[in-house]
Amino acid sequence: MTNQVLAADPYNLIITGVGGQGNVLASKLVGNMLSDKGYYVTIGETFGASQRGGSVMSHLRISSESILSPQIPKGKAHIVVALEPTEALRVLQQYGNPEVKVITNTRPVYSVGVICGEFNYPSGDDLHRWLEKLTQACWFIDATAEAVKLGNPILGNVLLVGALAGVADLPLDRDGFREVMARTMPPDRVEVNVRAFDKGLAMIK
Repeated sequence: MTNQVLAADPYNLIITGVGGQGNVLASKLVGNMLSDKGYYVTIGETFGASQRGGSVMSHLRISSESILSPQIPKGKAHIVVALEPTEALRVLQQYGNPEVKVITNTRPVYSVGVICGEFNYPSGDDLHRWLEKLTQACWFIDATAEAVKLGNPILGNVLLVGALAGVADLPLDRDGFREVMARTMPPDRVEVNVRAFDKGLAMIK
């Protein structure tokens, strides 16, 4: 068992986004990094029309003591990592509490209803104000823009994993990330993913 400790035990993490943003990969990366350190990790996932840009949400429950049910109790999230900012609001409605933290990408993904003019998408100022009011701490990161600079917008999910490591509630680090990536990706793709992780980490620290 690792001698590093969790900010809470069990620790409840939600990673949320829309279909196609790499939400499921991000949750598996985090889960594998923590499992490698000896923690029990259970992951539960929900998909809402993910192929059409619908909501995707992964619940990760992390413990040093035992295996837990994959569903986080309502109002009991410790941190929410959102690949799309309105998805953070959606999650907080059910799982938020005064102590919750949020890391969110600032780049919106517009639903069909917004594109067609049936619904209005909140302004960036409104999103900042609402999220700051609903959380103990909130970090806003343009992960998509930084990922594009690295050559692929899908790397935004890895930037947010790096940002999660920077918050330091969980024992996530660069070496553990590299090891997981080396097991799951070809060598020529590992380095760009490590750079994305490092960028996200630096944006928090």
